[in-house]
Amino acid sequence: MIKIIDINFLGTSSAIACFLIESDQELILIETGPSTVYNNLKKGIEDIGYDIKKIKHVFVTHIHLDHSGGAWRFAENGAKIYVHPNGMQHLIDPSKLIHSASKIYKDKMNMLWGEIKNIKKENVQSVEHREKIKVGNIIVESLHTPGHANHHIAWKVDQNIFTGDVAGAKIKSGPVLPACPPPEVDIEKWIQSLELIKKENPKVLYLTHFGKSTNVVSHIDEMKKRLKSWCLWIKKNSSNNNIEELTEKFNEYVSAFLKDEAKISNKLIEQYYTANPPYMSVSGLLRYWDKKNKN
Repeated sequence: MIKIIDINFLGTSSAIACFLIESDQELILIETGPSTVYNNLKKGIEDIGYDIKKIKHVFVTHIHLDHSGGAWRFAENGAKIYVHPNGMQHLIDPSKLIHSASKIYKDKMNMLWGEIKNIKKENVQSVEHREKIKVGNIIVESLHTPGHANHHIAWKVDQNIFTGDVAGAKIKSGPVLPACPPPEVDIEKWIQSLELIKKENPKVLYLTHFGKSTNVVSHIDEMKKRLKSWCLWIKKNSSNNNIEELTEKFNEYVSAFLKDEAKISNKLIEQYYTANPPYMSVSGLLRYWDKKNKN
């Protein structure tokens, strides 16, 4: 049984989800959110009837702080944290991750993500592509899915796939939107990862941002379409604008799409922007084009 827990990030509902899975022996958690919302997650787990300290298996899709920033709290409770091999060292010693994130978030770091501590090596397990982890009667399979980040894993449980950021954000009846933060966005790898997920033929995609999507093929097709259109928009508009002007124009472009084409409410737009602020994608896609042009 899969339970979706809304961790109410920044006081906003339906922005970040964590997922609790009950095996016949132990509890499994997929995603932790940042440490700032640990108490929200604790309450959500208690409301279902469980003790958060009993969770001994935590699977994170990648090491970005909205997905794994609170992992150390679970490790201190004795949990094993399962992560991509490229992300393992950054959980054991998060200093480089903190330094990189601080360049982006600056004085908002603590407000957004809170405390980030080292995790003991024995509490971190790197997982290879297609590796299967058995927890009681549950088998969790790793699907390496780069594109958003080179340390990204989508976790497959039966006919469900927990997609992290690779399948984008879809909140309620809104559209599918990608998140393209620096430094590792790779559009070609991302499309391949989406095709990999489609070929797995899942019945449900569980989205960290937010909830679940059951129209899997149309969801993935929409994600690919929007990913390509955002990427081309940045290429077309980058030459005559500095990054501040480009960011402002891109925000206007996304806002116009959400209001005029997707026709979603201002409240829903706020939820999208909390989960996935568009400005992050500007620097990420600029970096992608810069690397591509140099090759």
